[in-house]
Amino acid sequence: MDFEVDLHSNTKNTSTTSSFGKVLIYTTGGLALGVSVICIPFVSPAFRKICLPYVPATNNQLLGVTTALKGRTGRLLDVGSGDGRIVITAAKLGFKADGVELNPILVYYSRLSALFNNQYGRTRFYRRNLWKFDLLPYNNIVIFGVEQMMEDFEKKLLGEVSDGTVVVACRFPLPNMVPAETIGHGVDTVWKYIVKR
Repeated sequence: MDFEVDLHSNTKNTSTTSSFGKVLIYTTGGLALGVSVICIPFVSPAFRKICLPYVPATNNQLLGVTTALKGRTGRLLDVGSGDGRIVITAAKLGFKADGVELNPILVYYSRLSALFNNQYGRTRFYRRNLWKFDLLPYNNIVIFGVEQMMEDFEKKLLGEVSDGTVVVACRFPLPNMVPAETIGHGVDTVWKYIVKR
């Protein structure tokens, strides 16, 4: 009789452990899936020909960009606009500012950030491929690029923009153009170019 009670007790514990194990497996799997879904838009750029990872601008880079744009007006485009900080800062300085970004989560985040910063009417964020985006309407362009893309971007730039357009390059300079001004140093260096043909 005692043997039967112990056997029944062990079966109950095994059943409880099985239920707990299933809950643990489902919870862990659900968390892993959730993390994967959130990370895919940030990791997927690494699978493109030219990787443009999201790296937010530092405060010194923001300061360098605003210094380079001092006295300028008109329309501004931030290429690879990320979290929208450059676009929103430019709008606060009086520019009609747009951002072009491929990552949909960052585009939505930027739109919300512009709304919360009362700059929604002065900003626009496009989810587009840079290489198919028209640069002509902009007389001020900011780019946080990677070294591998700067030569191709420079060619696109010179083929599309008007004389007098100011280009501000952060992290990596344009390879063939001579900067009108260099602001900051190290990772925070900003190069200001004025397009002249």
